Amino acid sequence: MDKTPRKIKKYVRDALSDEAMRRAVSNAAVTSKASRDKQAARIPYWELVRQKVRSFKKDVLEHLDEYLVEFESNCQANGIKVHWARDAASAREIVGKIARDCGAKTVVKSKSLTTEEIDLNSYLADNGVDPVETDLGEYIVQLLGQIPSHLVAPALHLSRQDIGRLFHEKLGEEYTEDPGELTEIARIHLREKFLTADMGISGANFGIAGSGCICVVENECNARLTISLPKVHVAVMGIEKLIPNLAALPYFLKLLPVSATGQRASSYVNIIGGPGREGSGEGPEEVHVVLLDNGRSKILGDAQLRETLMCMRCGACLNTCPVYREIGGHAYGWVYMGPIGSALIPQYLGEKEGCYAPSLSTLCGACRQICPLEINIPRHLLKLRNKVVLAKRSGFFERIGIKLWAFAAARPRLYRFVTWFPGKLQMLLPGKRAFPAPGYMGRRAIGRFDSKGFAKRFRAMERKND
Repeated sequence: MDKTPRKIKKYVRDALSDEAMRRAVSNAAVTSKASRDKQAARIPYWELVRQKVRSFKKDVLEHLDEYLVEFESNCQANGIKVHWARDAASAREIVGKIARDCGAKTVVKSKSLTTEEIDLNSYLADNGVDPVETDLGEYIVQLLGQIPSHLVAPALHLSRQDIGRLFHEKLGEEYTEDPGELTEIARIHLREKFLTADMGISGANFGIAGSGCICVVENECNARLTISLPKVHVAVMGIEKLIPNLAALPYFLKLLPVSATGQRASSYVNIIGGPGREGSGEGPEEVHVVLLDNGRSKILGDAQLRETLMCMRCGACLNTCPVYREIGGHAYGWVYMGPIGSALIPQYLGEKEGCYAPSLSTLCGACRQICPLEINIPRHLLKLRNKVVLAKRSGFFERIGIKLWAFAAARPRLYRFVTWFPGKLQMLLPGKRAFPAPGYMGRRAIGRFDSKGFAKRFRAMERKND
């Protein structure tokens, strides 16, 4: 799926015309949010945990250079090879070299937004390596040639009927829409891949600086098989994913599953502390960690926007966002979507590529309220909208409209006239209907001008109160 945030307007129009997708996304998001709210209400110390986790992440981001050095040192002491990647291209080259060195022909992957960010699958395929997604949702969207539509549930936009047809067409299986049977079909097709893969690739939910370990949280056990069965394991991790020590981990594990899936706890918590020990009979012979910057250092340098690096990718903000519920994840044009995606796209890709992303929000504040780390996404979106304007990347008609408004607002008499006249003119239209607005009225109701205006109504209210 060839997507680019520069075409967000087209993607939104396409999404709004896809009733089946909108219904699937809305139903799944509403269900996920209800589960999250129910589970969070059962934890009496929920707010205290949020504050504790926020303090951990704030400290890490403010001293990230020190924590990264500590993490690298402890990883190397554990036998983990650490690689530094400045951008997506260097990260792909590092992973590609590791694959060549071990002669990998097939790679199994657990769910990783970071590898989606660097477009690793396409790179591996172009270099003779077959990458196989093993998370059920990722496996489905890979078969479709799509990118994930949700941070946690990649195939959220599909119905079980869609998946049944997909497995029939792509895998030659008899059509079924039973979830258990569909899962079994995927399990059978993936089992051989796990057993024959030369290399496993994962992301990392957390990098534990004080211990030199990485933590991968999951529910399907596919990540554990990806990590433990192949001889070589590579974890691709954004540099912001660090936490200070193992003592901090339980706090994060309390917040993440509740916010992501409405579970009290995740089914599997994998901690990788190095290659398999001799005689244990389990674990890879080599473990590599690729630390990815790819614009994160630039974000870190902004005292306000730095807060967006706290995100755990739980997807809670997507489930509560009225915009995401209507258009789904593919409309954002990149691997990060929803409110946090609207904030990350222009930061990672620049104001030119991501100029429309910060506007995909009503600024209602629901995302900030539900975020486990209380990231003030609406404030960041406002700042990013301002940066888009300052970079002269806003729309032509938007710029003209603001200039006309500013011209009138600086001249009180003119301003009073232009706000009074439309209301009077509207009274001459049949039924006093709204003025036509090309490109707008087709999907939104247009309000009518107030014939009195705010100033007159305000003065009348003051007189009445006196």
